[in-house]
Amino acid sequence: MSFFGFGKLTGIGKQKQSSAQASAVAKGQPPLFLRKDYALSHLVKGSFKGVVQQPKYTDLNEWLAINTFEFFNLVNLFYGVVTDFCTIGECPTMSAGPGTEYTWTDTQRKTIKLAAPQYIDYVLSQIQTTLDDERIFPTKIGSGFPKDIRATLSVIYRHLFRILAHIYWSHYVELLNLKIEGHVNSLFAHFVSFVKEFDLLERKDMTPMVDLIAFYEQQGVIVV
Repeated sequence: MSFFGFGKLTGIGKQKQSSAQASAVAKGQPPLFLRKDYALSHLVKGSFKGVVQQPKYTDLNEWLAINTFEFFNLVNLFYGVVTDFCTIGECPTMSAGPGTEYTWTDTQRKTIKLAAPQYIDYVLSQIQTTLDDERIFPTKIGSGFPKDIRATLSVIYRHLFRILAHIYWSHYVELLNLKIEGHVNSLFAHFVSFVKEFDLLERKDMTPMVDLIAFYEQQGVIVV
């Protein structure tokens, strides 16, 4: 079940980008998304613990797969809202705050630097191909999941987390201008609660957003 009200995102016009967050970080101040009044903006009140727990009589891999499809669609949706602002000129690297820059590994196993929109396009295309692969995410009755499904899921969630982190660090001002920070905060808290519940990411994978995660843990939004 989705909490995010897709209809509220229609008809959003392009907003003028602000340098407020970049200026604050450059001065050693915390990013805007860590401001309490913004961070506590949510569509869902309380903890996500009950939302992410595996229901009784539900196959674990089925539960993981269903939620993976949902998170992919939501991250794709919200990135689409800010895509006009995420350009090669504005985001020449795939960054998530000071000192964090992600690189892409091509088919020849070479590590290359890409602008954020290029990196995210590659990631979303790769994930879509994986989700459409019947050998990995079977839809036919009687077909089972591969033994290494957890490793595949971890790769997917790692990439989705990087997109969310980039949105927070590079496009949070746009979220505020569009008044959808509550939508994205709820998605992020739900996402992190899920990966923690099923141990899908390592702590180091979540480093760029560790302060926001710690804040949500203190507030009881994310229950460890």
